[in-house]
Amino acid sequence: MITLTSYGAALEVTGSKHLLEVGGSRILIDCGLFQGRRKESRAKNEEQPFDPASLTACINTHGHLDHCGAYPLLVKRGYRGLIWATGATADVAQLVMADSARIQVADARFLEWHIGKNPRDRREALPPLYDEEDSAQAAGLFRPVAYRQPVEVAPGVTATFLEAGHILGSAVVRLDVVDGDTRRTIVFTGDLGRRNTPILRDPDPAPDADWLVCESTYGNRLHDDLAFAQEELAQVVRETVAKGGRVVVPAFAIGRTQELVWHLHQLNESGRIPPVPVFVDSPMATSATAIFTKHTECYDEETVRRFLDRGESPFGFAALKFTASAEDSKKLNDIRDPCIVIASSGMCEAGRILHHLVRDVGDPRNTILVVGFMAENTLGRALADRRPEVKIFGELHRLEARVKILNAFSAHADRNEIGEWVAPMDQARLQGVLLVHGEPAAQAALGDHLRGLGVRRVESLAAGKGVPL
Repeated sequence: MITLTSYGAALEVTGSKHLLEVGGSRILIDCGLFQGRRKESRAKNEEQPFDPASLTACINTHGHLDHCGAYPLLVKRGYRGLIWATGATADVAQLVMADSARIQVADARFLEWHIGKNPRDRREALPPLYDEEDSAQAAGLFRPVAYRQPVEVAPGVTATFLEAGHILGSAVVRLDVVDGDTRRTIVFTGDLGRRNTPILRDPDPAPDADWLVCESTYGNRLHDDLAFAQEELAQVVRETVAKGGRVVVPAFAIGRTQELVWHLHQLNESGRIPPVPVFVDSPMATSATAIFTKHTECYDEETVRRFLDRGESPFGFAALKFTASAEDSKKLNDIRDPCIVIASSGMCEAGRILHHLVRDVGDPRNTILVVGFMAENTLGRALADRRPEVKIFGELHRLEARVKILNAFSAHADRNEIGEWVAPMDQARLQGVLLVHGEPAAQAALGDHLRGLGVRRVESLAAGKGVPL
């Protein structure tokens, strides 16, 4: 019997964990951290309703925190098998897990110190979910796989990693499964990217399958055209600079930051924005950019021709500066002239972006630029919803800065793009599409759209409920 059970990113975004059981094998596809309210996140991330030691293998579709950030906890609790991923994903995930461990340890120490200094603070000082040693052990279990090269990850289970076009190394994973006389092809999108974006290759065409497990983050939205969004970005910079303000961009250190740098490079080179300094204030983004430079096999042909063949980098221009140390980051607060600051985390739940927001949300000259999806109950969502007050470091701050949302820079396919990817699949063979990694409204809209394209069965996976395949 072949069964799929979702233990994360079921009717919600973040925390992807999907368990495929085939005969005696148990394969976990992705193992990410849930992001949201601190107490809820802690409870969901601590809960693992399966024995990690019982898993046969793990597969990681890509290196974002909500898809790889819980592997160290899995290892801490007894997992000793392999984690299969592309080479670029293995490098990205190592960076992300180590950064997550450092942040958790630092946050735990700070909270313990703060509670000790403030006896009336009723919060409980909890230990980190895992530390850097756990992260390093998890990184050691990754096994790199080339794109489009089948590999047996468990008895009777062969995986083929296809280009997803989402972030560096991201993959759509095709699993060819044999259980006695039963044969199934099950495809997991991970996070599906978009066509015609800079730097990375387009997603590979969807392979024919019996079942598709599909993300649905933007299932109820349509993205703007990238050329239009680039002009909007230029306009935001020009208007903010004219007011003497800052453009502050919460961005994922891996993928979004590099794409923004690419666009700012083009705008700067063409003279469409004033020559203001651009700061990437994220040690992880700096390291991630080095990984991008290493894995040029993931680039599209246009990027290779335009930059690499000329011996140039798409991630460097005169106005761009990377801040490495915490001291350099603090010095950015002393700058009085207009500038652009890109900092992580993308959903504003941790990292240096919080310090910039404390400084800048109350100034109407500034612009907070939202360029990615913000999950429910995150500070990023509160900003995107333009709430009058937002809580940062436990204190309320008036939101006086302009908030501008540019959806076109999302690395997720939208409703129509997902439909265009799914439609060419053999619909006579496709038994069903199972939706994950999306909020209920997005999944409902995407389900209607896919059924309109001829998909016979579309349903949302419920957490903890096994589906026979």
